[in-house]
Amino acid sequence: MHQLQYISQGLTPEDHLLNIERVCKAGVRWIQLRLKNVDLAIHLKTALQCRVLCDQFEAILIINDAVGIARASQADGVHLGTHDMTIKEARKILGNNAIIGGTANTAEDCIKLFEEKVDYVGLGPLRYTATKKDLSPVLGFMGYQEILDTIKHHKLKVPVVAIGGITENDVELLMRTGISGIAVSSLLTKGDSFDEKINALKNLIA
Repeated sequence: MHQLQYISQGLTPEDHLLNIERVCKAGVRWIQLRLKNVDLAIHLKTALQCRVLCDQFEAILIINDAVGIARASQADGVHLGTHDMTIKEARKILGNNAIIGGTANTAEDCIKLFEEKVDYVGLGPLRYTATKKDLSPVLGFMGYQEILDTIKHHKLKVPVVAIGGITENDVELLMRTGISGIAVSSLLTKGDSFDEKINALKNLIA
């Protein structure tokens, strides 16, 4: 399980691919392609191009929401939102070797996903983020700690990744809650000095 994950961002599919290439070159090895409001053909074409990019850098490729695109592009797996296909249905389509992640906002969400045999949980958001519409209630650091304590109490072993509005200054505190890693979007999309930023993040979550 890679501790630093990049969720793609961009105004166009080309922007997504450019940003993915930049973060891969800087050392990120877990990519989630998150394209919204594009037609099926463009989505698949972009996913296939992303597959080639990720192969070049030996990076994991996860497709956001779209199980059919994940299968057709030979992605490593899919990340499912709370209103998407069930884990069981996705597993039937993608097979036992696929990585399937799910979104959670509460301890109950996490427990349900664990019971459905998800491979990892994306828990969030930490705070408000403009990246995602229909945002779930923000958790804050205390929310993360309470949920991770509940998970520990239930002796659940699936990796939990923090997501949603995370800045570099948040990472050290988040890691103290017991999470397995962080997933970021804007933090690695905006600005320069990707190599320095990614190295700093890796050191914080090591």
